[in-house]
Amino acid sequence: MFVNRTQELARLADWFSQPGPHLALIWGRRRVGKTALLREFAQTRRSIIHVGASRPLSGQLEQFSRQLSQLEGISPQLLRRQVRSWDDVLDVVFAASETQPLLVVLDEFPELLIASPELPSVIRARWDELGSTSQLRLVLCGSAVRTMESLQEVRAPLYGRFDLNLLVHPFCPHEAAQMLPKLTPSDRAVVWGLLGGIPLYLSLWDQGLSIERNLLTLVASPGARLLHEGELLLDTEGDSGGLGHRVLFAIASGRTKHNEVADAIGADPTRTLERLVQLRMIDRIVPILDDPRKTRRRTYQIADNFLRFWLGNVDRIRTEIEFGVGSTAVRTLIAGIDDLMGTAWEEAVRSHLRRLCEKGEFGPDVVGVGRQWHDNTAELDGVVVAGMSRKVVGVAEAKWAKSIDGQAIGRSLEIKLEKLGIASEGVRLVAAARHEVTRPDNVLALTAADIFSA
Repeated sequence: MFVNRTQELARLADWFSQPGPHLALIWGRRRVGKTALLREFAQTRRSIIHVGASRPLSGQLEQFSRQLSQLEGISPQLLRRQVRSWDDVLDVVFAASETQPLLVVLDEFPELLIASPELPSVIRARWDELGSTSQLRLVLCGSAVRTMESLQEVRAPLYGRFDLNLLVHPFCPHEAAQMLPKLTPSDRAVVWGLLGGIPLYLSLWDQGLSIERNLLTLVASPGARLLHEGELLLDTEGDSGGLGHRVLFAIASGRTKHNEVADAIGADPTRTLERLVQLRMIDRIVPILDDPRKTRRRTYQIADNFLRFWLGNVDRIRTEIEFGVGSTAVRTLIAGIDDLMGTAWEEAVRSHLRRLCEKGEFGPDVVGVGRQWHDNTAELDGVVVAGMSRKVVGVAEAKWAKSIDGQAIGRSLEIKLEKLGIASEGVRLVAAARHEVTRPDNVLALTAADIFSA
């Protein structure tokens, strides 16, 4: 089922409609829905979508030729053309796009580079020959972060030639909710907290079964669809070796500061942490009111909900699951959900605050939403800042509890603001709970029904 992606489709449509030839780069982590997005976009357009695979060049070209033979409006002369190299491919698609627009997608582009590392240089040489009347729309799409980012570097052959650079993100909470319409908002929150915003994972969740039964089917049975998915992510996305894996496991187990990670792995993690941030495997969190260039206050967290769940919960009992005791081991996973949801719920609340900011709920000049803390003084789960002065205009407390007292949360937030030296006048107070915020007189009350509305 294809849902959302309205902004991405709009950007693609605008890019496609411009005159002249165009080159796009579309990338994002595995399973995020890049191919589904491109297939949805291509449905009403003359197009070829070629998916790269680990096969010799001859096999790649043969597959591309088969798709060419099915292309609407291609001349018999072009069909008879022998395709023996990527130069030949470009010759044909250039000719086929002279009189009408043609979308050509080279999906899993990093796989194509295994057999043809010279391909970016070939594309550059031929691309620079194209005239302004060409109607070719060429998309390079892939998941391997390092490879896709390297295509954009100054020394890369195609540097400066992409007129669309689209990073496809996992679904936000309200977007994920559209894939889970039969669940209650609270259960949608749990599923998002476990699986994150990855469309494929969300599509595997059986909305007619319990959470326990779904976990048994997806991760807690030998050969379960997602049992080894975390390992696959580490191998294909991590690109950081054994030390990187150890750092990720340390962060997933709650060692979120630099010195804590160093103690856990027995080595200096600085370069590995930087690499994992670049690969978008982890996030570096800095207090939103601090200068990121000067502050030493920073923590790290696993960037993806599913990977956090897999590293911190599933992998710890993976051996037992593989030996067939998943029916009992799944109870351990269930027992760990509330602890896991603390971090996920806070992020869901911050995501919703960003949506409210887009609607103007916190004023016209909001510039950011994040967290704030100062040593052990106090911590704010959500902070909305506005203007160049980064004035605080909103603060939030997120509790993964069924019900909380709005007035008590409001007083708590005011005390925290005072401890952090932040003026409370004009600051909007926000309290978030799973089901209910009682006595919400002086606070903006949020629940799962607000955040995970389908």
